[in-house]
Amino acid sequence: MASSQASAFGLKDPSLIKFQGLIDGKWVDAKDGAKIVVKNPASNQELGTVPEMGLAETEEAIAAAAKAFPAWSTTTAKERHDILMKMYALMQQHHDDLGRLITLENGKTLTEGKGENTYSSSFIEWYAEEAIRTYGEQIPSAFKNVRNIVIKQPVGVVSIMTPWNFPSAMITRKLGAALAAGCTTVIKPPPETPFSALALAELASRAGVPDGVINVVTTEKNVAAVGKQMCESPVVKKVTFTGSTPVAKLLAGMAASTLKKVSLEAGGNAPFIVFDDANIDEAVAAAIVCKFRGSGQTCVCANRIYVHSTVYAEFASRLAEKVAAFKIGDGLDESTTHGPLIHSRATEKVTRHIEDAVFKGAQVLVGGKVVENTNFFQPTVLSDVPSDALINDEETFGPLAALVKFDTEDEVIKLANATEVGLAGYFFSRDIGRAWRVAERLEVGMVAVNTGLISQAVIPFGGVKESGLGREGGPHGIDEYMNEKLIVFGGL
Repeated sequence: MASSQASAFGLKDPSLIKFQGLIDGKWVDAKDGAKIVVKNPASNQELGTVPEMGLAETEEAIAAAAKAFPAWSTTTAKERHDILMKMYALMQQHHDDLGRLITLENGKTLTEGKGENTYSSSFIEWYAEEAIRTYGEQIPSAFKNVRNIVIKQPVGVVSIMTPWNFPSAMITRKLGAALAAGCTTVIKPPPETPFSALALAELASRAGVPDGVINVVTTEKNVAAVGKQMCESPVVKKVTFTGSTPVAKLLAGMAASTLKKVSLEAGGNAPFIVFDDANIDEAVAAAIVCKFRGSGQTCVCANRIYVHSTVYAEFASRLAEKVAAFKIGDGLDESTTHGPLIHSRATEKVTRHIEDAVFKGAQVLVGGKVVENTNFFQPTVLSDVPSDALINDEETFGPLAALVKFDTEDEVIKLANATEVGLAGYFFSRDIGRAWRVAERLEVGMVAVNTGLISQAVIPFGGVKESGLGREGGPHGIDEYMNEKLIVFGGL
């Protein structure tokens, strides 16, 4: 039965499809036999089922990770490097299948699905190399007979909780660092997109990751109990999460019960600023990529687009013209430029934001409607969005570009910073002085100047204010999964 279900995904290697969770190297069902139905958001048809696991399975997964930790943590950095590079090679080998799988469960176009696998695998490659760079240091002492040495050691069992918008990359960004550091893991993927996580676990096993080092617990109805245990268990030493700010706060509070290390990448409300001296063609192209990638379902996508009054009409006209040419549809259709939203709750939020803005005076330049009885939403551009519109206070997470007019640099900086979150910010200007001023004044963790793309494995990804804690990727990302230990040698 599982074999026939797997073949329906259309993968070259159907064995990548797993319909069970993974605990201590064994593919297992929920103890009570309960299932989660996973649907293709483009068709709303069932893709398959995964176990509806609960507290008991979570405790077993944590125990399995703890049992595997002593052996895995004492492997050499070179051994972990080699295994991760094998996993990276397998992700390249199965590139088409992994990209298709992402498209099937998330809805993004196949081009974007394959692009995500490239991005996802880059974290495994990056952290493979970082494993052998976890340098300690020697600190000179004021005393002649004393030597101070600092070493780095893996923190222990890591709980990994991820969102559905990047079913693969949000896992490898955390898993790669954890494995490279010598930690063991329990992964809770989102119920909307669990198959990518399970496929990654299968490839990790093929690459030589030992049993128990990676455990995957799938859940939906029991998420509160599972999440609580993953945060509060004294066995777990680190919690890492990507998702909304309210949930990040909740998990941080739970993790605080045992003073765990946490990495939290929470919500964004990114400003995208077009100054009067900007290259408008480049700004429009960047806005298309930044706002509409993944149909607007990314944490760093532009949520508020501020355009200087002298170039506002030109920018709005060109952007609307480009967006009007988009074609929404099934991500597997080569002619599709933008796929569906993940579920009806997502389309309802976009509708609410549009209706609120229009009620307060905004104009719909293009789009503005959900396709009835589907998860598809017409890519939308709004002009003359007032400052009190709901979209300025909430992350839309959908294909809605809201244009706001401004006149001065100080004015737009004030508008851009008028939010409790601060993940990413974008602006376009050819004035080098302004570029430095604005980049330093924006209250965000990441600034893009004259580009709409930020994300790379090699950069420290994260925000300020209520957009989270810690950084992922970059030259210090692995440190989030390690403890520094001081060793003082005396009597020398």
